[in-house]
Amino acid sequence: MMANQNFTHIETHRGCRPYNRMIFGQFLEHFHRQVYGGVFEPGSPLADAKGFRLDVIAALRELRVPIVRWPGGCFVSAYHWARGIGHDRQPSYDKAWRVEEPNTFGTDEFIEWCRLIGAEPYICTNAGTGSPEEMSDWVEYCNLDIGRWGRLRQANGYVKPHQVCYWSIGNENYGSWEMGAKTKEEWGRFVAESAKMMKRVDPSIKLLAAALPDVDWTLNLLKQAGQYLDCVSIHGYWDPLWQKDEPSDYATCMTRALEPEVAIRTTEQIIGVAGFEGQIGIAFDEWNLRGWHHPDGNSMRAIGARDRNDINATYTMADAVFSAGFLNACLRHPSVTMANMAPVINARGPLFVHPKGIIKRATFHVLAMYANLLEEYVAQNWTSCEMFTHDGNSVPALDVVATCDAARERWAIAAVNRHPLVSIRSHIAFEGKSLTGTHQMTTLSGDSPDACNDVDHPERVVPVTKDVCVEQGMVDFPPHSVNIVKF
Repeated sequence: MMANQNFTHIETHRGCRPYNRMIFGQFLEHFHRQVYGGVFEPGSPLADAKGFRLDVIAALRELRVPIVRWPGGCFVSAYHWARGIGHDRQPSYDKAWRVEEPNTFGTDEFIEWCRLIGAEPYICTNAGTGSPEEMSDWVEYCNLDIGRWGRLRQANGYVKPHQVCYWSIGNENYGSWEMGAKTKEEWGRFVAESAKMMKRVDPSIKLLAAALPDVDWTLNLLKQAGQYLDCVSIHGYWDPLWQKDEPSDYATCMTRALEPEVAIRTTEQIIGVAGFEGQIGIAFDEWNLRGWHHPDGNSMRAIGARDRNDINATYTMADAVFSAGFLNACLRHPSVTMANMAPVINARGPLFVHPKGIIKRATFHVLAMYANLLEEYVAQNWTSCEMFTHDGNSVPALDVVATCDAARERWAIAAVNRHPLVSIRSHIAFEGKSLTGTHQMTTLSGDSPDACNDVDHPERVVPVTKDVCVEQGMVDFPPHSVNIVKF
């Protein structure tokens, strides 16, 4: 156990502010078995009459998912949405992932599924091979009851508008890997013209656009299109495994734990320089510790290699602890108004779905704890702790965020112990007052840092809730753990 040089001071009378629950959002892309064989499996005994997997719906309701981004991701940069509506749908070739797309799960199915899990639909548009007019037509199809596209939706059996509020222009259009990639000069202009057309259809929508924690790209975007945007969209994967599936070990992952907050701070500064501080937020609308594995090529071997994303042993306490730290960073920054774990199903997602059922990975339980146990306000707090060092890189061993209710009577403290082997005893004080007594603590840990859940051991890593005796504010946090303490 670490010596007591670890303490957290919590302000109880000032600085409390609400946070946006959209930071608990999710992401769904037409990649491998996320959609087909994931959320949508017609004919499965576990699906309803429309093909939606009922066990998946029930699990995601546990997470209280507020919003889901769809259909991509790289997939969207060559996706023409009109192919996925109506009764006469034909398969098409998915140029992003180099497989056949059946188009049986499209706009209407996505929105129906979102309503079933209680989430807002968030549609990402094709800014690669698509056009501003195609994007605005998509808004018309979803949100109007007049015009060609609004009437077509009605003819397809959806009389009332879908009322999709959240729309993103493009996905990673700064990258050479993306179809229809743009230069920074092209991008700002393209976003401005797309936004104008989309807002002419429905001025009430919330608009986002692909950005980077990069001055040249995002400053140029905001100068040309900032007046139309509600958020900029940034992405992060901190264990990139695109070509080689060699996941980093626990300790290495922990040394990258501060990088999401660096990206947030950098983007905040760029927004401020552009003159939009307090007006434009940040959507971290793709994030995960592990990058998706998809080696180059369209051979059977290259496509089959994507199965490696579904190896449950990959998703250990490293993923859980890193994810909790990511959420803590979002909670500390009110500029982050949305975050979407990528993806929600299969691949690197918190929920593994197979033909006979589901597995809740360790990250699933982190998301459930944060969604259900935290209070609705974030308070100011300061934490001092020892450092965890690996390969010459150091990070704070303890990461703490304090939340409370509006009356500041109920408190829920999220504490992450990054150290793989050592328990941390920390002193928690509220305005200098150390509490004593019995309090409830929910802990997610494992019998080792590499513990995971799989088909044979679905509950090796699960949260445990128990009463803990707190003496003079001293609380013990197990190694490699995510904890929420109720005061």
